[in-house]
Amino acid sequence: MSAQSDTHEFVSQTYAKALDSPGGCCGASPCGPAVPKGVLAKLAGYSQDELAALPPDAVVNSFGCGNPLAYGEVQPGQVVLDLGSGAGIDLIIAAGKVGPAGKVIGVDMTDAMVERARTNVAAAALTNVEVRKGIIEDLPVETASVDWVISNCVINLSPDKPRVFHEIARVLRAGGRMRVSDVVTDCLPEEIRRDAGLYGSCLAGAISEENYLAGLRAAGLVDVQVVDRMVYEAPQLAALVACASSEDDKAAKLVGEAVGKVWSAIIVARKTGGPQ
Repeated sequence: MSAQSDTHEFVSQTYAKALDSPGGCCGASPCGPAVPKGVLAKLAGYSQDELAALPPDAVVNSFGCGNPLAYGEVQPGQVVLDLGSGAGIDLIIAAGKVGPAGKVIGVDMTDAMVERARTNVAAAALTNVEVRKGIIEDLPVETASVDWVISNCVINLSPDKPRVFHEIARVLRAGGRMRVSDVVTDCLPEEIRRDAGLYGSCLAGAISEENYLAGLRAAGLVDVQVVDRMVYEAPQLAALVACASSEDDKAAKLVGEAVGKVWSAIIVARKTGGPQ
C-alpha cells in the first residue's frame, strides 16, 4: 500500500470513529470533554438560525474549522461541490442557497460519513443534493461542471494537496469560485509534523498559508486570497493535541511550541473566464 493510501486509510478510520464520539475539530473524537457535542459548529461560525434549521445529527457531527458559506455569494440555480462533505452540514446549508433549481454535490471517502450525510439530507427532505464516495485528489465530478467548490477543514488532511488544487481548477466552470475553510500553519515544529496521531487532528498535515495560496495559483486559479483568519489560542490547541497524546507533559510541550503558529483561514479563489 502506498504512503498516500495509508494516509487516506488513517484519516478515514479516524473520522469513522469520530461519528461514535464526536467532539474536537477534524475528527478529534477522544477530546469529547474538551469540546462538547455540537459546540464545534457554533465555534466554527454557523449562526443559531442556520443550526436550528439543520438535522441535529449534522450539527453534532460537524468537524469543521469554519463556515465556508458565511457571507458567500452562492446564488439560486448554481451547482456547489463540497470536498470532504462529512455528515452533511454544509451540503444542507448550500442546498438552501441554490434552491430547487440548483444542485449540491458532496464527496467523501469514508463510507460511514457518506451514509450519515445521505441520512441527514433525507431528514432535511432535500432532493437537490447528491453524496458521492471518492477522494478529493481524484474527484468523481465532471470537468467544468460546478459553480462553487467549498470545503471545511479537509484539504489539510490530503497527502497530495497540489493534486487537490488542480482538481478544484478542473471541476470549476469558467468564472467559477472556490471558498474553503482550512487550517494553515507557520513554522510548525517537526515533532508535531512527525506525529501520526496529530495528522487526523488537522495539525501535522497542515501547510503554510503562503504555500497554500501558491498551490492554488499554480493550479491556474486567480484572485487567490485569505479573507478571514482565526488564530488558535492555547486552549484550542490543547484540545487538538490531547486527542493524539495521552502524555500530559508531551501535550503541554507541543501546545507551547504551536501557540501563534496555527490558524483557521477562509481562502477564496476564482477560475479564469466567465463573469468577473
